[in-house]
Amino acid sequence: MFRFNPRNANDIFAEFFGYSSPFGGMGGTGGGGMRGSRFSSGMFGDDIFSSFGDSRPMSQGPRKAPPIENTLPCSLEDLYKGTTKKMKISREIMDASGKTIPVEEILTIEIKPGWKKGTKITFPEKGNEQPNVIPADLVFIIDEKPHSKFTREGNDLVVTQKITLAEALTGYTVHLTTLDGRSLTIPINNAIQPNYEEVVPKEGMPIPKEPSKRGNLRIKFNIKFPTRLTAEQKSGIKKLLGS
Repeated sequence: MFRFNPRNANDIFAEFFGYSSPFGGMGGTGGGGMRGSRFSSGMFGDDIFSSFGDSRPMSQGPRKAPPIENTLPCSLEDLYKGTTKKMKISREIMDASGKTIPVEEILTIEIKPGWKKGTKITFPEKGNEQPNVIPADLVFIIDEKPHSKFTREGNDLVVTQKITLAEALTGYTVHLTTLDGRSLTIPINNAIQPNYEEVVPKEGMPIPKEPSKRGNLRIKFNIKFPTRLTAEQKSGIKKLLGS
């Protein structure tokens, strides 16, 4: 392994020539020598190698300002169908003389069908302009507003229907309006047990990377049991269901 051991230039000179100054033994005759001249500290200065240890920082370019993040609330309908949102921003830019001036801009954001909470849309260098600073990126982060009927689980949509015990036992028909305004009718002829889910394929959220595919619609049921029964009702249920 290469190692560098810096030594004083005068010491090296003395090792070869017997005196420390490169001009100390070069007086000559006839007064033409350089003895006593202004080179008293040595031809190469105090230490020619000292500059090798000088770790001066190299000049750096403009730094990048950290990103500016903003939440962009979207309804479940927006994320289901897709939409366009326009955002008005105010920022400062620099003119040719270096003076900062305020400006307003309109940014257009295309919300794609199926986008999820946490999706980021970045507008590069849309922050304020400053000397020796690269403007910050402006980042919008999708947030999902709560929906009155549906909840989202991955690519699936989930809805809960409240039904009576009689409806659970005798059959029930689900009527729903989808997020894009269509009417669905789903008959359920079998008895509905607690924790039962009816799955309707391809009626969930669009899948952004596979536009032809969708998640499922999952229908859950909240069965309301009676708090009390008369003796006659109990007898009728026993006869109906058996002992």
